[in-house]
Amino acid sequence: MFDAIFGFFRRIFGFGSKRKEISLGLYGSPNVGKTTLANAICLDLLGEPMGKVSPVPHETRLVQKKEKLVMKMNGYSISMNLLDMPGIAIKVDYRDFLQYGISIEEAQGRAKEATRGIIEAVKFMSNVDAALVVLDATTDPYSQINATILGNLEAKGIPIVIVANKMDLPEARAELIKDAFPQYPVVEISAATGQNIEAVYDAIANKLN
Repeated sequence: MFDAIFGFFRRIFGFGSKRKEISLGLYGSPNVGKTTLANAICLDLLGEPMGKVSPVPHETRLVQKKEKLVMKMNGYSISMNLLDMPGIAIKVDYRDFLQYGISIEEAQGRAKEATRGIIEAVKFMSNVDAALVVLDATTDPYSQINATILGNLEAKGIPIVIVANKMDLPEARAELIKDAFPQYPVVEISAATGQNIEAVYDAIANKLN
């Protein structure tokens, strides 16, 4: 795993021991597995997770950041800022939280925080060097929000790799994602089980070389 991570950064950024920090942003709609993937990366590099994973939509309502994920290897020192973005949605309805046993008052507060988080995530697009766009491979990829996220990143010239997540589930169909967005590389993983996560780094390296 460390060889794959190291090769990813060395090939993309061509850095030496004094290379500045780089930022990698994780984008996607709510509950697609962004934080689960971020946790897997942070556990590899830091031995600790990024944040809390929950079935409740918009659990991540602020940009979560792990700074200076450092790995020393073969004479190089790699420093990375990993940014786990709030899930981006077209709209946030407080009533969507009520089915999880959350009170109306708390649901309304979460909805306001989630809306602010979406705005923050979009603003942060100007601060990332590359983006992993995480899609749920068990759902229809032809959605307005997926097109919006990809379009905004593309407009800013940010290199993109699509991560087709939840491939451990029988209903997962990565081929639909590949058909929907043939212009981007697609990596099939299960962030929950760790399946094929190493391929994410190689895909970004190939995209940016």
